[in-house]
Amino acid sequence: MPTVLIIDDNAAVGIALDVLFSLHDIAALHAASPEEGLAMLARQPVDLVIQDMNFTADTTSGEEGVALFRAIRRQYPDLPVILLTAWTHLDAAVDLVKAGAADYLSKPWNDERLLATVSNLIELGQANHALAQRLQRERRAKRELEQNFDLRGLVWADPATERVLSLACQVARADVPVLITGPNGTGKERIAEIIQANSAVKDGPFVVLNCGALPSELIEAELFGADAGAYTGAARAREGKFEAADGGTLFLDEIGNLPLAGQMKLLRVLETGRFERLGSNRERQVKVRVISATNADLGSMIRAGTFREDLFYRLNLIELKLPPLAARPGDILPLARGFLAPGKRLDPSAESALAAHAWPGNVRELKNVMARASLLARGETIKPLDLGLPLAPAASPDAEPDRDAIAAALARAGGVIAQAAAELGLSRQALYRRMERLGIARSA
Repeated sequence: MPTVLIIDDNAAVGIALDVLFSLHDIAALHAASPEEGLAMLARQPVDLVIQDMNFTADTTSGEEGVALFRAIRRQYPDLPVILLTAWTHLDAAVDLVKAGAADYLSKPWNDERLLATVSNLIELGQANHALAQRLQRERRAKRELEQNFDLRGLVWADPATERVLSLACQVARADVPVLITGPNGTGKERIAEIIQANSAVKDGPFVVLNCGALPSELIEAELFGADAGAYTGAARAREGKFEAADGGTLFLDEIGNLPLAGQMKLLRVLETGRFERLGSNRERQVKVRVISATNADLGSMIRAGTFREDLFYRLNLIELKLPPLAARPGDILPLARGFLAPGKRLDPSAESALAAHAWPGNVRELKNVMARASLLARGETIKPLDLGLPLAPAASPDAEPDRDAIAAALARAGGVIAQAAAELGLSRQALYRRMERLGIARSA
């Protein structure tokens, strides 16, 4: 049950507010003086303070209320405070609202307005507290990952990235294949590097082969090597990627582009550690940790007969799903700042433009945008036009959020109406009315 502390020398005020709040499941404490109120705050947490502006008989200046508010603000900067004021010191209350007071109400107050104000502030305070706790947990998880694992200098801040990193570090020391899935440009190779850096073979080679960058007839030679004369142009024997990665890790990017013949040979190597070079009958033995990656739908490829199901299950013992950059918005600005040239900085309006962009090209697109902006910006500060991003259409000032926008805001706010309303630029009551018109349940 939320708790409100009433600091007022008039006992009748305390009793009236106690009765009012008790009818709405809000607990009330009463202190008759600033000193008693501050002492109560030191003994137990409260969700909100309602304070008078005068405590000494025949005093109307409001100076005592100003001093009390400033004392509360110094010790409890995030605690919402509502001022109860008479017209004789209304100006002082207005000044305190400008200094951070949540609201002021004139005596005698309106019960309905007071309850609405208190309910909104308590709900918003609880949402902020939950958000602060979540951010604290995320910072702690980030700090533990950075302290306990080699993250290869990866820049990140979003919880979605933290979940992928945590699982990657967890499975790094297990000698099992890992499949990293996600759109192009999301940083799948960086995740593979982190797995290698925290694995039992971290001191071994880390070898990369992009299966989508080579003609299909050359991929097998790249993987397994070839003896001289094995194919046209093979004037001398060559070592394949498996031999080069012996004792370390082989990262196979765009694994969906591997032809069926190469898939069959790859499956055999994964199962036995043995293979032959093209044009050779001599069997070779290697010990290689294989990490693969793809942006393709391998399930659909299996159904189409273009990817072996047995290879898929052999590669997919552990799958790491790396979301697109738009699905981990907390990474956008830290990455953008990391990609800036030395001496350059982002204007706040440029940061807003970066946060609003959809990033279809993911991290790779962001890196290119920042490189171009660093080069073209005339001064130290990068402005929105320097980014070269398409301008978002301006919203009509009279536009109201639609069903999808409200549902998305509620999801981000964990169902907390006050927080969703603040994000949408609406009052709590206006959001309720909009939800009722659209048929959205309050529990959504």
